[in-house]
Amino acid sequence: MGLTKKELFTEEQNRIASIAKVLGHPARVAILQHLIKVDTCICGEIVKVVGLSQPTISQHLKELKKIGLIVGNIEGTSICYCVNPEMYATIKSLFNTLFSQPLPNNDCC
Repeated sequence: MGLTKKELFTEEQNRIASIAKVLGHPARVAILQHLIKVDTCICGEIVKVVGLSQPTISQHLKELKKIGLIVGNIEGTSICYCVNPEMYATIKSLFNTLFSQPLPNNDCC
């Protein structure tokens, strides 16, 4: 049996690609920016801030939670979300490492 495409790349490359895929939707970026800005766990106000329907917001939250970037706590009948600081730091480090590599000094194009 042949290799899967993911096996052609390093664990770090696959991880960065998975994170970038989740962050590749502007609604998820808006949700993350809002959670960072308010610096507290929030529940229903995400729908008002982003302007999308509740089911759509729930799907975006699910994707952000799947990579561990946000966490949810049950408060009554609601789930309140906030940024997971450990995963935020990990993702920041991954992308900083990727984009801190110096480019060669040549005119290739």
